[in-house]
Amino acid sequence: MAKVLVLYYSSYGHIEQMAAAVAQGARAAGAEVDIKRVPETAPEDVAKAAHFKLDQTAPVASVDELADYDAIIVGTGTRFGRMSSQLASFLDQAGGLWMRGALNGKVGGAFTSTATQHGGQETTLFSIITNLLHFGMTIVGLPYSFQGQMSLEEVSGGSPYGATTISAGDGSRQPSENELAGARHQGELIAQTAKKLFG
Repeated sequence: MAKVLVLYYSSYGHIEQMAAAVAQGARAAGAEVDIKRVPETAPEDVAKAAHFKLDQTAPVASVDELADYDAIIVGTGTRFGRMSSQLASFLDQAGGLWMRGALNGKVGGAFTSTATQHGGQETTLFSIITNLLHFGMTIVGLPYSFQGQMSLEEVSGGSPYGATTISAGDGSRQPSENELAGARHQGELIAQTAKKLFG
């Protein structure tokens, strides 16, 4: 059975919801799945003043445990078209894993959230994917087998590079069913790929 980690950072809960959907899809493909988050680096008073969602139930991950998984699916909201500093700080600590080649050949994927339709979804995904490629991982995106990303019936996230959602500038928009379906589809594909590679 493939072991999958859904690793995320979420300030306001949108990526937390997407992470749960990614995990659903991976479990549907028969994988053993853990959902974990990276540590918050903002001071607590700053986080509270900004109304961050601080009651997330996922445990905080450690860098060393990344090597224990066959696949790692990484999500964060965008920060000016790139990954959040919280996620970047976490991945920056993985030099030892890189030196040992501990993640070589593992399966990776990315998902994100932006405030607007054109707020850097694909560049944020690529900022994550670039890191995963440096670790030697095999990337699985969200191919057009997920037909929901072809829809013009509604405003929706979704990219061939990974599942996405749109939160609105004030965070009022929650992930739509179509966006959550895309996240589930990507999770399922990554778990299936890991199962083919690792049994």
